[in-house]
Formats: sequence, structure tokens, C-alpha cells
Amino acid sequence: MRDRSRVPVEYAERHMGRAVSNSANDESSAPGGAGDKLYKKDFWSKENLKCTQPHLRMKKAARLVNRLAHGQERTLLDVGCGPATLMTLLEPNIQYHGIDIAIQRPAANLIEADILEAPIRFNDKRFDIVIAQGVFEYLGNFQSRKFAEIARLLNEDGIFVVSYVNFDHRRSGVYWPYSNVQSLNDFRESLAGYFKIHRFFPSSYNWNHWETGRKILKLINMSINVNIPIIGRQWAIEYFFICSARSRSDPDTKL
Repeated sequence: MRDRSRVPVEYAERHMGRAVSNSANDESSAPGGAGDKLYKKDFWSKENLKCTQPHLRMKKAARLVNRLAHGQERTLLDVGCGPATLMTLLEPNIQYHGIDIAIQRPAANLIEADILEAPIRFNDKRFDIVIAQGVFEYLGNFQSRKFAEIARLLNEDGIFVVSYVNFDHRRSGVYWPYSNVQSLNDFRESLAGYFKIHRFFPSSYNWNHWETGRKILKLINMSINVNIPIIGRQWAIEYFFICSARSRSDPDTKL
């Protein structure tokens, strides 16, 4: 695991809308400090409200999911759905379901549950697509367990879309509630134990470690779905991974 540093204030303000201390000695920035805490409903009920308007990564995730559905009827589970803003960006052929620790507006297609206290599930349903964006950075040591649970939720030929922050960025920072910080290669290797990774590419590129606020750069980033070697490692803010579950008979699977 990489040494932890503070996320730049601009990243918090532009990408998350969150206040962050600049102090490198703040206990929340050090391993074993507040940054290792697993946050519960009282934290997320307020934090989720900052995602009521879609940001660049969410818009790109929606475009990606809409394309993966190919205009056909598909069921989708949004893990860590927050206020379910993603649902407003999806095409009508995608049947949306969401799970989160703090549901703002109860609905039949939303379940409130702490996925660190119980397995990820939505009654007994299985899904064509499962998406988890901005989730695994907060899961502490539960990463492998949650990969296995999600793999079991997928229908045959189902797709898992997951995002993860690029902590190898040239100006990488660690937002203080993160509890699962690792290199992108480590994350990818762990993911590959449960899923076949078909593609991975940045959610966006920026010289600084936050989503750009410039309209023209947003438009450019929305259209780039390729990983550019070297530049990707230095500039990519986060990555999307497009996966399918490994067969239990696969000798490389951890299921």
C-alpha cells in the first residue's frame, strides 16, 4: 500500500465538493488514523447529497452502461447508489435497482443496507449488469469478499463495471475517508481473481488529480475510452474496468 498523502483542496472542491485539510500531519491522513475508519449511515446520509447532480464520471458511466445494454432489456444493480442519480441518466430499457447504506427517498427498486455488515444482494435477484463507481476506495479490507459477492449476482454473460482511483497519478492524493488505498496494478490483480477483465480505461485524464471543470475538456474526456500507456498512469484520475465473472471451474478463479 502506498504512503498516504493529502488530497489537494481543489480536488475536494471541484470533484467532491468536500472540505479537506491541507495539514500533512492531520491524523486522518496517516495509516491507522481517521482515514482508516469505515463510515456508517450518519456520514453517508449527508455525503450522498453531494451527488444529486451527475458529475463527469457518472455521466461517462451512464453512457457506458447504455452502450453495453445494446438497446435490449437489461437489469442493473447500482452498488453504493447514493441518491440514485445514475438512474436518471439511463435509457428506459435498463431496469434500475440500487443499494446503499443511506437511501434518501425509499422506493421499491432501492434497498437500504450496509454492505460491510451483510452480503451484497437485492432479495434473490441476479443482474445483467452490476456497477460500483466510487465504492471500493471506502471498503477497507472487504475488497475480496465484495468481489466474490458481486460475481455471484451476475447472470450468465453478465457484466461488472467498477471504477477505482488511480493512486499512481503524478499528483496523487488520498481523500481522508478512503480506507482501501492501493496501486492500480494491485487492484487489477485482485479483481482478476474473480472476474475476466475485458477492458479498462480512464474515466478522465487531467494533469492534476481532479475532474476538470472546463467544458471543452469534459467533452473530450467523455469521448476517450482508451488507455494511453504512460500518459494514463500519470494523468488518469480514475479507471473503469469492464468485467465478466470467472467460472468456478476456472483454475485461476478465487470463487
